[in-house]
Amino acid sequence: MQLSKIYLQANRDEAVRRFHPWVFSGAVSRYEGNLTDGDVVEVFDKKGNYLATGHYHDGSIAVRIFSFERIIPDVHYWTQKLTSIRHFREAIIATLPGKQTDCYRLVHGEGDGCSGLIIDYYNGVAVVQAHSIGMHRERHLIAEALKNVYGDQLIAVYDKSADTVPDIYGQTVQNGYLLGTADTPHEVHENGHSFWVDWVTGQKTGFFLDQRDNRQLLARYAHGKRVLNAFCYSGGFSVYALGAGAEQVHSVDVSQKAIDLTNRNVALNGVNEDKHEAIAEDVMTYLKAHPEQYDLVVLDPPAYAKNISARHRAVQGYKRLNTEGLKRVAKGGILFTFSCSQVVDRELFYNTVVAAAIEAGRQVRVLHHLSQPADHPVSLFHPEGGYLKGLVLWVE
Repeated sequence: MQLSKIYLQANRDEAVRRFHPWVFSGAVSRYEGNLTDGDVVEVFDKKGNYLATGHYHDGSIAVRIFSFERIIPDVHYWTQKLTSIRHFREAIIATLPGKQTDCYRLVHGEGDGCSGLIIDYYNGVAVVQAHSIGMHRERHLIAEALKNVYGDQLIAVYDKSADTVPDIYGQTVQNGYLLGTADTPHEVHENGHSFWVDWVTGQKTGFFLDQRDNRQLLARYAHGKRVLNAFCYSGGFSVYALGAGAEQVHSVDVSQKAIDLTNRNVALNGVNEDKHEAIAEDVMTYLKAHPEQYDLVVLDPPAYAKNISARHRAVQGYKRLNTEGLKRVAKGGILFTFSCSQVVDRELFYNTVVAAAIEAGRQVRVLHHLSQPADHPVSLFHPEGGYLKGLVLWVE
Protein backbone atom coordinates (compact mmCIF):
# COMPACT_ATOMS: atom_id res chain seq x y z
CA MET A 1 0.00 0.00 0.00
CA GLN A 2 1.50 3.31 -1.13
CA LEU A 3 0.72 6.08 1.36
CA SER A 4 1.03 9.83 0.89
CA LYS A 5 3.71 11.60 2.88
CA ILE A 6 3.89 14.74 5.00
CA TYR A 7 7.19 16.38 5.93
CA LEU A 8 7.57 18.63 8.97
CA GLN A 9 9.57 21.80 9.24
CA ALA A 10 12.96 21.76 10.93
CA ASN A 11 12.63 21.82 14.72
CA ARG A 12 8.87 21.25 14.51
CA ASP A 13 8.95 17.50 15.11
CA GLU A 14 9.53 17.64 18.87
CA ALA A 15 5.90 17.05 19.87
CA VAL A 16 5.54 14.00 17.62
CA ARG A 17 8.77 12.54 18.97
CA ARG A 18 7.22 12.93 22.44
CA PHE A 19 4.22 10.89 21.20
CA HIS A 20 1.72 13.73 21.01
CA PRO A 21 -1.00 12.39 18.68
CA TRP A 22 -1.67 15.58 16.74
CA VAL A 23 0.32 17.31 13.98
CA PHE A 24 -0.71 20.93 13.63
CA SER A 25 -0.79 22.50 10.18
CA GLY A 26 1.77 25.15 11.16
CA ALA A 27 4.39 22.44 11.66
CA VAL A 28 4.05 21.07 8.11
CA SER A 29 6.73 21.89 5.56
CA ARG A 30 5.36 20.10 2.51
CA TYR A 31 2.95 17.42 1.30
CA GLU A 32 3.69 14.62 -1.14
CA GLY A 33 0.73 13.18 -3.04
CA ASN A 34 -2.78 14.34 -3.86
CA LEU A 35 -4.31 14.50 -0.41
CA THR A 36 -8.00 14.46 0.44
CA ASP A 37 -9.54 14.64 3.89
CA GLY A 38 -9.35 11.30 5.67
CA ASP A 39 -6.39 9.89 3.73
CA VAL A 40 -3.90 7.76 5.65
CA VAL A 41 -0.52 9.52 5.58
CA GLU A 42 2.97 8.93 6.87
CA VAL A 43 4.73 11.75 8.73
CA PHE A 44 8.45 12.42 8.35
CA ASP A 45 10.88 14.95 9.75
CA LYS A 46 12.65 17.38 7.43
CA LYS A 47 15.50 14.88 6.89
CA GLY A 48 13.11 12.14 5.79
CA ASN A 49 13.08 10.08 8.99
CA TYR A 50 9.77 8.30 9.62
CA LEU A 51 7.83 9.56 12.66
CA ALA A 52 4.22 8.35 12.59
CA THR A 53 1.13 7.32 10.60
CA GLY A 54 -2.24 9.01 10.84
CA HIS A 55 -5.26 10.52 9.11
CA TYR A 56 -4.94 13.76 7.16
CA HIS A 57 -7.39 16.64 7.42
CA ASP A 58 -7.23 20.11 5.89
CA GLY A 59 -7.56 22.03 9.15
CA SER A 60 -5.64 23.25 12.19
CA ILE A 61 -4.96 19.62 13.17
CA ALA A 62 -3.41 18.36 9.94
CA VAL A 63 -2.81 14.77 11.08
CA ARG A 64 -4.39 12.65 13.80
CA ILE A 65 -1.86 9.94 14.57
CA PHE A 66 -2.84 6.32 15.26
CA SER A 67 0.57 4.64 15.02
CA PHE A 68 4.13 5.62 15.86
CA GLU A 69 5.39 2.50 14.07
CA ARG A 70 5.38 2.01 10.32
CA ILE A 71 2.39 -0.19 9.55
CA ILE A 72 -0.05 -1.24 6.84
CA PRO A 73 -3.48 -0.01 8.04
CA ASP A 74 -5.45 -3.08 6.98
CA VAL A 75 -7.85 -5.35 8.87
CA HIS A 76 -4.93 -7.33 10.31
CA TYR A 77 -3.49 -4.14 11.83
CA TRP A 78 -6.83 -3.10 13.35
CA THR A 79 -7.44 -6.60 14.68
CA GLN A 80 -4.09 -6.62 16.46
CA LYS A 81 -4.60 -3.13 17.84
CA LEU A 82 -8.14 -3.78 19.10
CA THR A 83 -7.13 -7.15 20.58
CA SER A 84 -4.45 -5.42 22.64
CA ILE A 85 -6.90 -2.73 23.77
CA ARG A 86 -9.53 -5.35 24.69
CA HIS A 87 -7.03 -7.20 26.91
CA PHE A 88 -6.32 -3.91 28.70
CA ARG A 89 -10.04 -3.30 29.20
CA GLU A 90 -10.73 -6.77 30.54
CA ALA A 91 -7.95 -6.35 33.09
CA ILE A 92 -9.66 -3.15 34.26
CA ILE A 93 -13.17 -4.62 34.36
CA ALA A 94 -11.88 -7.58 36.39
CA THR A 95 -11.03 -5.17 39.22
CA LEU A 96 -14.58 -3.77 39.54
CA PRO A 97 -16.74 -4.70 42.56
CA GLY A 98 -18.46 -8.04 41.98
CA LYS A 99 -17.16 -8.15 38.38
CA GLN A 100 -20.76 -7.78 37.20
CA THR A 101 -20.10 -5.32 34.38
CA ASP A 102 -20.65 -6.08 30.70
CA CYS A 103 -20.53 -2.52 29.33
CA TYR A 104 -17.42 -0.38 29.03
CA ARG A 105 -15.52 1.98 26.75
CA LEU A 106 -13.39 -0.19 24.50
CA VAL A 107 -11.59 2.63 22.66
CA HIS A 108 -11.06 6.12 24.05
CA GLY A 109 -9.50 8.11 21.22
CA GLU A 110 -6.01 9.39 21.89
CA GLY A 111 -5.89 7.56 25.21
CA ASP A 112 -5.76 4.29 23.26
CA GLY A 113 -3.67 5.50 20.34
CA CYS A 114 -6.75 5.86 18.13
CA SER A 115 -7.14 9.59 17.64
CA GLY A 116 -10.66 10.36 16.42
CA LEU A 117 -12.24 7.03 17.42
CA ILE A 118 -14.62 6.07 20.24
CA ILE A 119 -16.02 2.56 20.69
CA ASP A 120 -18.38 1.68 23.53
CA TYR A 121 -19.23 -1.97 24.19
CA TYR A 122 -22.73 -2.80 25.46
CA ASN A 123 -23.18 -6.48 26.32
CA GLY A 124 -22.44 -7.78 22.82
CA VAL A 125 -23.01 -4.60 20.81
CA ALA A 126 -20.17 -2.25 19.82
CA VAL A 127 -21.17 1.35 19.12
CA VAL A 128 -18.59 3.15 16.97
CA GLN A 129 -18.37 6.93 16.99
CA ALA A 130 -15.86 8.60 14.65
CA HIS A 131 -14.71 12.15 15.36
CA SER A 132 -12.60 12.43 12.21
CA ILE A 133 -13.22 11.73 8.54
CA GLY A 134 -10.31 9.33 8.48
CA MET A 135 -11.64 7.14 11.27
CA HIS A 136 -15.08 7.13 9.68
CA ARG A 137 -13.57 5.93 6.43
CA GLU A 138 -11.99 3.05 8.40
CA ARG A 139 -15.34 2.00 9.88
CA HIS A 140 -15.83 -1.16 7.82
CA LEU A 141 -12.29 -2.37 8.55
CA ILE A 142 -12.89 -1.61 12.23
CA ALA A 143 -16.19 -3.52 12.24
CA GLU A 144 -14.49 -6.52 10.63
CA ALA A 145 -11.66 -6.30 13.16
CA LEU A 146 -14.16 -6.16 16.04
CA LYS A 147 -15.71 -9.39 14.75
CA ASN A 148 -12.27 -10.97 14.72
CA VAL A 149 -11.62 -9.77 18.29
CA TYR A 150 -14.94 -10.78 19.89
CA GLY A 151 -16.03 -13.69 17.70
CA ASP A 152 -19.49 -15.02 18.52
CA GLN A 153 -19.75 -12.68 21.53
CA LEU A 154 -20.33 -9.80 19.13
CA ILE A 155 -23.99 -9.38 18.17
CA ALA A 156 -23.75 -6.14 16.19
CA VAL A 157 -21.67 -3.08 15.37
CA TYR A 158 -23.51 0.24 15.11
CA ASP A 159 -22.02 3.41 13.60
CA LYS A 160 -23.20 6.59 15.33
CA SER A 161 -20.98 9.23 13.74
CA ALA A 162 -23.37 11.55 11.90
CA ASP A 163 -23.22 14.20 14.64
CA THR A 164 -19.52 13.84 15.54
CA VAL A 165 -17.65 13.95 12.22
CA PRO A 166 -16.84 17.37 10.66
CA ASP A 167 -20.00 19.23 9.59
CA ILE A 168 -19.79 19.19 5.79
CA TYR A 169 -18.76 15.54 5.68
CA GLY A 170 -21.34 14.72 8.35
CA GLN A 171 -24.14 15.86 6.04
CA THR A 172 -23.38 12.80 3.90
CA VAL A 173 -23.28 10.35 6.84
CA GLN A 174 -26.16 8.25 8.12
CA ASN A 175 -26.03 6.28 11.36
CA GLY A 176 -26.65 2.57 10.99
CA TYR A 177 -25.47 -0.98 11.54
CA LEU A 178 -22.15 -2.02 10.06
CA LEU A 179 -22.58 -5.61 11.17
CA GLY A 180 -25.60 -7.51 12.49
CA THR A 181 -28.58 -5.89 14.21
CA ALA A 182 -29.87 -5.62 17.79
CA ASP A 183 -33.11 -4.47 19.35
CA THR A 184 -33.11 -1.31 21.43
CA PRO A 185 -33.32 -0.59 24.23
CA HIS A 186 -30.74 -3.23 25.10
CA GLU A 187 -30.08 -4.43 28.64
CA VAL A 188 -26.62 -3.99 30.15
CA HIS A 189 -25.22 -4.54 33.62
CA GLU A 190 -22.90 -2.33 35.65
CA ASN A 191 -21.62 -3.11 39.14
CA GLY A 192 -24.61 -5.39 39.64
CA HIS A 193 -27.18 -2.83 38.45
CA SER A 194 -29.14 -3.13 35.20
CA PHE A 195 -29.85 -0.42 32.61
CA TRP A 196 -31.62 -0.06 29.30
CA VAL A 197 -29.37 1.46 26.60
CA ASP A 198 -30.63 2.95 23.33
CA TRP A 199 -27.73 3.85 21.02
CA VAL A 200 -30.06 4.73 18.15
CA THR A 201 -31.98 7.60 19.76
CA GLY A 202 -30.10 8.12 23.06
CA GLN A 203 -27.48 10.73 23.90
CA LYS A 204 -23.83 10.08 22.98
CA THR A 205 -23.51 6.33 22.34
CA GLY A 206 -26.50 5.57 24.58
CA PHE A 207 -25.17 5.60 28.15
CA PHE A 208 -22.75 7.67 30.23
CA LEU A 209 -20.17 4.99 30.95
CA ASP A 210 -17.72 7.60 32.21
CA GLN A 211 -19.64 8.03 35.49
CA ARG A 212 -19.42 4.37 36.56
CA ASP A 213 -16.90 4.88 39.37
CA ASN A 214 -18.59 8.08 40.52
CA ARG A 215 -21.96 6.36 40.71
CA GLN A 216 -20.37 3.68 42.87
CA LEU A 217 -18.88 6.35 45.14
CA LEU A 218 -22.25 8.06 45.49
CA ALA A 219 -23.76 4.78 46.70
CA ARG A 220 -21.42 4.91 49.70
CA TYR A 221 -23.03 8.17 50.83
CA ALA A 222 -26.67 7.58 49.82
CA HIS A 223 -28.08 5.31 52.52
CA GLY A 224 -30.97 6.97 54.34
CA LYS A 225 -30.48 10.22 52.40
CA ARG A 226 -32.82 12.51 50.47
CA VAL A 227 -31.21 12.70 47.03
CA LEU A 228 -31.63 15.07 44.07
CA ASN A 229 -30.22 13.79 40.77
CA ALA A 230 -30.20 16.78 38.42
CA PHE A 231 -29.67 16.25 34.67
CA CYS A 232 -30.50 12.60 35.40
CA TYR A 233 -30.63 11.39 31.74
CA SER A 234 -31.20 7.63 32.15
CA GLY A 235 -31.11 7.69 35.95
CA GLY A 236 -27.72 6.15 36.63
CA PHE A 237 -27.08 7.99 39.89
CA SER A 238 -30.72 7.47 40.91
CA VAL A 239 -30.55 3.69 40.52
CA TYR A 240 -27.33 3.50 42.55
CA ALA A 241 -28.77 5.74 45.28
CA LEU A 242 -31.97 3.70 45.57
CA GLY A 243 -30.00 0.46 45.56
CA ALA A 244 -27.93 1.80 48.45
CA GLY A 245 -31.04 2.51 50.51
CA ALA A 246 -31.71 6.20 49.91
CA GLU A 247 -34.76 7.50 51.76
CA GLN A 248 -36.00 9.51 48.77
CA VAL A 249 -34.71 10.24 45.26
CA HIS A 250 -35.88 12.98 42.91
CA SER A 251 -34.66 12.70 39.29
CA VAL A 252 -34.89 15.88 37.21
CA ASP A 253 -34.26 16.36 33.49
CA VAL A 254 -35.72 18.72 30.91
CA SER A 255 -36.27 15.80 28.52
CA GLN A 256 -39.44 13.75 28.99
CA LYS A 257 -37.73 10.96 27.06
CA ALA A 258 -34.93 10.94 29.66
CA ILE A 259 -37.49 10.86 32.46
CA ASP A 260 -39.27 7.91 30.86
CA LEU A 261 -35.97 6.06 30.53
CA THR A 262 -35.09 6.83 34.16
CA ASN A 263 -38.41 5.38 35.32
CA ARG A 264 -37.82 2.27 33.20
CA ASN A 265 -34.36 1.78 34.70
CA VAL A 266 -35.63 2.21 38.25
CA ALA A 267 -38.35 -0.36 37.52
CA LEU A 268 -35.84 -2.71 35.88
CA ASN A 269 -33.83 -2.83 39.10
CA GLY A 270 -36.85 -3.20 41.37
CA VAL A 271 -35.33 -0.84 43.94
CA ASN A 272 -37.74 1.10 46.14
CA GLU A 273 -39.80 2.55 43.28
CA ASP A 274 -42.11 4.13 45.86
CA LYS A 275 -39.19 6.26 47.04
CA HIS A 276 -38.48 7.64 43.57
CA GLU A 277 -40.03 10.55 41.68
CA ALA A 278 -38.95 11.64 38.20
CA ILE A 279 -39.69 15.20 37.10
CA ALA A 280 -39.52 16.60 33.54
CA GLU A 281 -38.43 20.19 34.12
CA ASP A 282 -35.53 22.51 33.36
CA VAL A 283 -33.01 22.00 36.15
CA MET A 284 -32.38 25.69 36.88
CA THR A 285 -36.12 26.34 36.98
CA TYR A 286 -36.56 23.43 39.37
CA LEU A 287 -33.74 24.55 41.67
CA LYS A 288 -35.10 28.08 41.90
CA ALA A 289 -38.76 27.10 42.30
CA HIS A 290 -38.39 24.31 44.87
CA PRO A 291 -36.88 25.31 48.22
CA GLU A 292 -36.72 21.69 49.40
CA GLN A 293 -33.43 20.73 51.03
CA TYR A 294 -31.63 17.51 50.11
CA ASP A 295 -28.94 15.55 51.94
CA LEU A 296 -27.21 14.73 48.66
CA VAL A 297 -27.36 16.68 45.39
CA VAL A 298 -25.90 15.58 42.04
CA LEU A 299 -25.21 18.18 39.32
CA ASP A 300 -24.11 16.44 36.12
CA PRO A 301 -24.93 18.83 33.26
CA PRO A 302 -24.10 18.34 29.58
CA ALA A 303 -21.02 20.13 28.27
CA TYR A 304 -21.59 23.87 28.53
CA ALA A 305 -18.74 24.64 26.09
CA LYS A 306 -17.76 22.74 22.93
CA ASN A 307 -14.95 25.13 22.00
CA ILE A 308 -12.70 27.78 23.50
CA SER A 309 -14.86 30.69 22.29
CA ALA A 310 -17.73 29.48 24.49
CA ARG A 311 -15.62 29.02 27.63
CA HIS A 312 -16.49 32.30 29.38
CA ARG A 313 -20.21 31.74 28.92
CA ALA A 314 -19.81 28.15 30.14
CA VAL A 315 -18.02 29.26 33.30
CA GLN A 316 -20.85 31.66 34.10
CA GLY A 317 -23.32 28.84 33.55
CA TYR A 318 -21.44 26.52 35.91
CA LYS A 319 -21.30 29.25 38.54
CA ARG A 320 -25.06 29.91 38.41
CA LEU A 321 -25.84 26.18 38.48
CA ASN A 322 -23.58 25.45 41.44
CA THR A 323 -24.81 28.48 43.36
CA GLU A 324 -28.39 27.24 43.12
CA GLY A 325 -27.34 23.66 43.76
CA LEU A 326 -25.48 24.59 46.94
CA LYS A 327 -28.59 26.37 48.22
CA ARG A 328 -30.52 23.09 47.93
CA VAL A 329 -28.01 21.11 50.04
CA ALA A 330 -29.07 20.71 53.66
CA LYS A 331 -26.58 21.61 56.41
CA GLY A 332 -24.15 18.72 56.69
CA GLY A 333 -25.13 17.47 53.24
CA ILE A 334 -23.07 16.55 50.19
CA LEU A 335 -22.82 17.91 46.64
CA PHE A 336 -21.50 15.87 43.71
CA THR A 337 -20.77 18.40 40.94
CA PHE A 338 -19.29 17.77 37.49
CA SER A 339 -18.11 19.36 34.26
CA CYS A 340 -17.48 17.41 31.06
CA SER A 341 -16.46 20.52 29.07
CA GLN A 342 -12.95 19.80 27.83
CA VAL A 343 -12.10 23.50 27.46
CA VAL A 344 -12.94 24.14 31.13
CA ASP A 345 -9.92 22.61 32.85
CA ARG A 346 -9.80 21.23 36.39
CA GLU A 347 -8.41 24.40 37.97
CA LEU A 348 -10.92 26.67 36.26
CA PHE A 349 -13.81 24.41 37.28
CA TYR A 350 -12.58 24.33 40.89
CA ASN A 351 -12.32 28.11 41.01
CA THR A 352 -15.80 28.44 39.51
CA VAL A 353 -17.27 26.25 42.24
CA VAL A 354 -15.38 28.32 44.85
CA ALA A 355 -17.04 31.45 43.45
CA ALA A 356 -20.43 29.71 43.60
CA ALA A 357 -19.90 28.73 47.25
CA ILE A 358 -19.04 32.33 48.14
CA GLU A 359 -22.15 33.60 46.40
CA ALA A 360 -24.31 30.94 48.08
CA GLY A 361 -22.79 31.82 51.46
CA ARG A 362 -21.93 28.19 52.31
CA GLN A 363 -18.94 26.75 54.14
CA VAL A 364 -17.63 23.87 52.05
CA ARG A 365 -15.02 21.10 52.43
CA VAL A 366 -13.65 19.04 49.53
CA LEU A 367 -14.02 15.30 50.12
CA HIS A 368 -13.02 13.94 46.68
CA HIS A 369 -11.61 15.10 43.36
CA LEU A 370 -13.29 13.03 40.63
CA SER A 371 -12.40 12.09 37.07
CA GLN A 372 -13.24 9.61 34.33
CA PRO A 373 -12.70 5.87 34.97
CA ALA A 374 -9.79 3.73 33.82
CA ASP A 375 -11.58 2.55 30.67
CA HIS A 376 -11.45 6.19 29.54
CA PRO A 377 -7.63 6.46 29.77
CA VAL A 378 -5.65 9.63 29.18
CA SER A 379 -2.35 9.47 27.34
CA LEU A 380 0.49 10.91 29.40
CA PHE A 381 1.50 12.79 26.26
CA HIS A 382 -2.02 14.12 25.55
CA PRO A 383 -3.47 15.58 28.77
CA GLU A 384 -6.28 17.16 26.72
CA GLY A 385 -7.96 13.74 26.87
CA GLY A 386 -8.86 14.28 30.53
CA TYR A 387 -12.25 15.91 30.02
CA LEU A 388 -14.37 14.84 33.03
CA LYS A 389 -13.77 16.55 36.32
CA GLY A 390 -15.82 16.56 39.47
CA LEU A 391 -15.88 17.47 43.16
CA VAL A 392 -17.59 15.88 46.14
CA LEU A 393 -18.26 18.63 48.68
CA TRP A 394 -19.37 18.58 52.32
CA VAL A 395 -21.63 21.58 52.77
CA GLU A 396 -22.27 23.36 56.09
